[in-house]
Amino acid sequence: MLEGKSKLAWQSKLVLLMVLPFAGAEVVLEAHWWAVQATPVATWTVGLSVLLGLVTWKLRAANPRGAIAGAAITACLMFSTVIIPYEPWHTALIPVLAVAVLAFVSTLLGRGKKEHLGTAESRHGRSASQVAANLGVAAIVSSASVQSMFIDSRWFTQDSLSPMLLFSLGLAALAEAAADTASSEVGQVFGGLPRMITTLRKVKPGTDGAISLAGTLAGVVAAALVAAAGTFALRGGRTMFAISWAGGVFGLLFDSLLGATLEERGWLNNDLVNFLSTCSAAGFALGLLATMPVFLKG
Repeated sequence: MLEGKSKLAWQSKLVLLMVLPFAGAEVVLEAHWWAVQATPVATWTVGLSVLLGLVTWKLRAANPRGAIAGAAITACLMFSTVIIPYEPWHTALIPVLAVAVLAFVSTLLGRGKKEHLGTAESRHGRSASQVAANLGVAAIVSSASVQSMFIDSRWFTQDSLSPMLLFSLGLAALAEAAADTASSEVGQVFGGLPRMITTLRKVKPGTDGAISLAGTLAGVVAAALVAAAGTFALRGGRTMFAISWAGGVFGLLFDSLLGATLEERGWLNNDLVNFLSTCSAAGFALGLLATMPVFLKG
């Protein structure tokens, strides 16, 4: 098992290379621009992101490199959702905090039982690749450059889609990240013997691609909480909430499917599965935005 994981370590490095250079460059550019245009925006965004990184490190929710990665991605997301007049709590900071709190609480839940099963998270916290795999897609699809690409495409019209509504894509990815963690951690404690999503046969807790009713419900609730937090923070409406929640739930099921197939066969590691699952959540949300013009007018 360990040998198989080491052979796939390149996938974790690939996730890091896809996320951190992008997020780092975005933060540097945005921080410089806002420092010139509106210094408080740059100060609060960078300061709160660094503070969140320090807190997650002190709580051992992430190791030092994971905390740095989380701070960079948080800053990237916050810069992408700045609204003037600026208020830090009306940015992506709130849904990111929701993801962090849900992950921290669900990881601690029944830790003794999970340690006995051998499925507990490391006491040193999440690594940089784990953080990038869970939060990176949200940062990428929420960036100004990617959103401009969507707005300028033929999929949408200026009068039917606002840039802020496009944050539904990033919010869906965040909702999936929280749903995946909550589903896995809660399911191991309260779900009993889970079943494979592909065959429905009973398997041991912690098996890739295994689902339980308790775990799935926990994931659906976690996705709703993050979608609600993001909708509140960005003053979105029912459309943003519904699309991001639906995307998060879709990504949760897609994660289990990947786990039961490609990860179970040793073709993908957990970091790449998580990254692809958040991609699927954002992609599903994009499909809803592109194919439901009547819903968008509501």
